[in-house]
Amino acid sequence: MQESESGLRARLIDVGVDLVTREGAQALTLREIARRAGVSHGAPRRYFATHLELLSAIARRGFEELGRRATAAVEDGTASPRAQVSALGRVYLEFALGNRGMYELMFRHDLLESGHLGLRDTSLPLFGRLVELVVQVRPDADARLVAGALWANLHGIAQLWGWGSLQLATDTDDFGPLLRSSLEAHLGPVGE
Repeated sequence: MQESESGLRARLIDVGVDLVTREGAQALTLREIARRAGVSHGAPRRYFATHLELLSAIARRGFEELGRRATAAVEDGTASPRAQVSALGRVYLEFALGNRGMYELMFRHDLLESGHLGLRDTSLPLFGRLVELVVQVRPDADARLVAGALWANLHGIAQLWGWGSLQLATDTDDFGPLLRSSLEAHLGPVGE
């Protein structure tokens, strides 16, 4: 039985997700994805006009997974806004460290066509939720800038932790204290 067009498209994305998870973003060539999907090296071009479009579709899966985890972490939203920001920060760091290849791909907007396949629609709501929470914690500040600085700080923690640099510099094997310090730096001390 012939595989449907949408089925092959999904399989190419699935293979890409598996490949980036196992071998990192550098392994995501059209030829390798096609080989692992068991199709000709030209087959992906029938479903994705460009290599970048396929990479964007793969990254979208990562954003969807991060979004699911973030939603689960803040549950019904009854925790304090600061506790929700902390939960989002922990989820972000755990995702980044547990899915290094996907994480790298997701934030390489120089590689991705962010406007394709709703990638922005998948990635921006999480940042929007962070901004909403920052407004509640720091109503005196420009919430987008504070949220952006906090995100950049978390991204830096994830990168340096993944490379082993922060463990060496801080003599710790738990990123929790770094997360707390980052939250205090951007949101102010607890209880303020």
